[in-house]
Amino acid sequence: MELAGKTAIVTGASSGIGASTVRRLREAGVRVVGGARRVERIAADVALPLDVMDEESCAAFVEGAITELGRVDILFNNAGLALGRYPFSESTPEDEEIVLHTNVDGVLRMTRLCLPHIRDGGHILFMGSVAGRQAYQNAASYVAAKFGLRGFVYALREDLLGRPIRITTVDAGLVAGTEFSLVRFKGDPEKASAVYEGVDPLSPDDVADCVLFALTRPPHVNVDEIVLKALQQSSGGRIVRREV
Repeated sequence: MELAGKTAIVTGASSGIGASTVRRLREAGVRVVGGARRVERIAADVALPLDVMDEESCAAFVEGAITELGRVDILFNNAGLALGRYPFSESTPEDEEIVLHTNVDGVLRMTRLCLPHIRDGGHILFMGSVAGRQAYQNAASYVAAKFGLRGFVYALREDLLGRPIRITTVDAGLVAGTEFSLVRFKGDPEKASAVYEGVDPLSPDDVADCVLFALTRPPHVNVDEIVLKALQQSSGGRIVRREV
């Protein structure tokens, strides 16, 4: 399936997987509107500010995107985050609110606002996680959020069955070259870099490749889920590391 001439919205477009996917889509001839809070870092055809936790921000973003694109062929719900690696007994209301509202509420909100503008033949993609498939220790809020996301995607697939709109979740394990761990550890570079020590992790381009694979299948093919992990990782909690 050719992508040239299509239109796309990508959230979380300022870095990591979002930025790589924006680049790959543009290389394929797609006109892309990217959204993020750090709008100055977005390298899309059109960059607009977006905070997925805020209804007004999302509504303004979608209105601006539709003004630029007319209609939407591709929506990639990529914005997401984790905060902390601690037992749930040490959790805080602030961390829980941010994690759940970004990964779950934000995705529902953006999908609801964009859906009326998605053309027949369109495709909605979601950035999931292996954390939404198998729990691991000291990550309860994030695990709950990603399980919630996967449940929403399953339900949306049922609601849209019969319409020519495809739906795909990409569930990734360790991905280096993003700001995910730096955000998770609240700006601590040593803790963030330790996550990937002794491992050959995935890259943002590896994940973007999967997004492009799902998008370019024949129109009658729906790739429901793609799961990718580093070879040294079997789950969020089981990683075999080389000695460093």
